Amino acid sequence: MDERNVRVKVFRYQGRNGSGGVGISENGGDRMGAHYDTFEFSAPPGMTVLSGLFHIQDHLDDSLAFRYSCRGAVCGSCAMLINKVPRLACRTQLDSLIHDHGKEGIDSANTNREIVTLKPYPAIKGGESWDPSTEVLIEPLPHFPILKDLIVDMERFFEFYRSIRPYFDPDNKRCEEGRGISAGDETEGAEGGTETSHQECKERLMDPEDVKELEHYTNCILCAACYGSCPVSGEAPGFIGPAALAKLYRFTIDPREEKQNFRLELANRKDGWWGCEFHTNCKRVCPKGVPPNLGIGKARQKLNRMGKQPGN
Repeated sequence: MDERNVRVKVFRYQGRNGSGGVGISENGGDRMGAHYDTFEFSAPPGMTVLSGLFHIQDHLDDSLAFRYSCRGAVCGSCAMLINKVPRLACRTQLDSLIHDHGKEGIDSANTNREIVTLKPYPAIKGGESWDPSTEVLIEPLPHFPILKDLIVDMERFFEFYRSIRPYFDPDNKRCEEGRGISAGDETEGAEGGTETSHQECKERLMDPEDVKELEHYTNCILCAACYGSCPVSGEAPGFIGPAALAKLYRFTIDPREEKQNFRLELANRKDGWWGCEFHTNCKRVCPKGVPPNLGIGKARQKLNRMGKQPGN
């Protein structure tokens, strides 16, 4: 297949006084100095959006700023709004984006040409016009303050993530009850045998079905595509978002976790489990197939069975 000429329209913003400081809020705010630049170049078959941005930076405009790291859809650094759909730039091919789209570009395609239909929300409705049959539109991830060009300030996203205590708090009773393999010291028993202390677990055994359920939520790479696609995150800045809630749900169902109910109640409030409106955009844009909406729904069911009412 021959190379094809592509036209890429990129959002540009140099920050306050050109320094890259936060100058545009997540809801649009002050867009003075913000504009779009259009670049045309020949793209070989299979060229990704990220490779296209590198081409622009290397050959057309070295001032273009964007975030990346692994280039392999593992680190989650390169999430951005591509043709009005939050995606990873490193796994989205330019060729897959140039074809007949739905109205307003809300129906779009991923690298396998599957249609991603999102429930419309302000960040993807209107805005810059572009021809999706001949152009690719690249913008910063919605719902974040913009630092420079395609780079956004993700501090609040990670603040929400830290708030759900995303670390393991093991239940050591599993070792004492024989459901784990002990790493304790062996001591001489009363009848000359050996006894093992159970102060620490080396391994905690799990049923395959538990592992299968957990894997739905452990694959999150914190790219924030779900956060950028969530209408509630745009309307209610205090909502902790799909990624944090999916990670929290992962700990509430882990049989090795000691404080499952405590974890469940961490987000038992209107800007936690109960803030979700089940638009399901989060699941549709997740590059790893994580379903935050399902975990949130199950968490609500558990809280209802416990008789817990949402707090403030």
